[in-house]
Amino acid sequence: MASANVKHLTDADFDTSISKGLTLVDFWAEWCGPCKALAPTIDKLADEFSGRVSVAKLDVDSNQRTPGKLGVRGIPTVMLFKDGKQVDILVGNNPQKVRDMLEKAL
Repeated sequence: MASANVKHLTDADFDTSISKGLTLVDFWAEWCGPCKALAPTIDKLADEFSGRVSVAKLDVDSNQRTPGKLGVRGIPTVMLFKDGKQVDILVGNNPQKVRDMLEKAL
């Protein structure tokens, strides 16, 4: 079940949404099996880290400008931003490494 704590971003609101604090962004696509496998982890982390980290998803098929600008070449790609600057990146479905990324940043 999708978490209410996960924001769905677009190219239009991406820069504003990541501009303050810590924001974890999952770059995904509907047809991507590993993306679907990672989704429950993203939802769980959004709930667990609520109030400390903003968690968001960006559909790379509907929003191609932002992934292109950030050099996203494979999905799922999870990026962590602090005050608008990328501070960490993970490509692939590795739930423990996503958790470690958040814990290291806090």
